[in-house]
Amino acid sequence: MTHKVVRYLNNSNLERPAAPVAEAEFDTPELHQLVEDMFETMYASRGLGLAAPQIDVHKRLTVIDTSGGEEDLEPNKVVLINPEIIFKEGKQTGEEGCLSIPGFREPVRRHKRVTVRARNAKGEIIEASGEDLMARAMQHEIDHLNGVLFLSHLSSLKRELIKRKIRKLIDAGDWE
Repeated sequence: MTHKVVRYLNNSNLERPAAPVAEAEFDTPELHQLVEDMFETMYASRGLGLAAPQIDVHKRLTVIDTSGGEEDLEPNKVVLINPEIIFKEGKQTGEEGCLSIPGFREPVRRHKRVTVRARNAKGEIIEASGEDLMARAMQHEIDHLNGVLFLSHLSSLKRELIKRKIRKLIDAGDWE
C-alpha cells in the first residue's frame, strides 16, 4: 500500500528526530508490512530513498534503492532501522532532491564513503557500506531520521529563497 508523502512546511514533524524502533517491534508482520509499503511508496514517488517520518511514521526506519525501481537497473535494496554512521571518508558534492520538497534540487556536500550499523526488519545487527550515490542516499535518509532536511546543508540565502518559493506555492494552493 502506498502512503502519502508528507510535504515540507505542512508538517513540522519532519524537523524533529524520530524515535528508535523498539525491541518488541522487530520481526513483526506490522514492521515487515511497513517496510514493504515504504518501498512501494518510494517507487511510486520515483525516489531513491524514503524515511519513515516522510510518511508520518516517526520511527528510525529508512529504505533505499539506488536503482529507483527502474527495470533496466539491478535492484539495490537496503533497509536500515535505528541506523548510526560508524565510518565516513572523503568528500563529494552532488545534486540532491527530496520527496518531501518536490521540485527543488540543489548541490549538497556529503561524505564519499560511509558505513552504517543498523538492524534489519528481523532485528539482526547489520553493517552496510556505500560509496558515491549509495553513500549520499544513506546520509540523506539518516538526516531525515535526525530531523534534518537537505535544505540545512545549503547556504542560509539559498535556504530562505527556497522556503519563500514554497510559501508562495502554499499561498497559491499548489503545495499539498
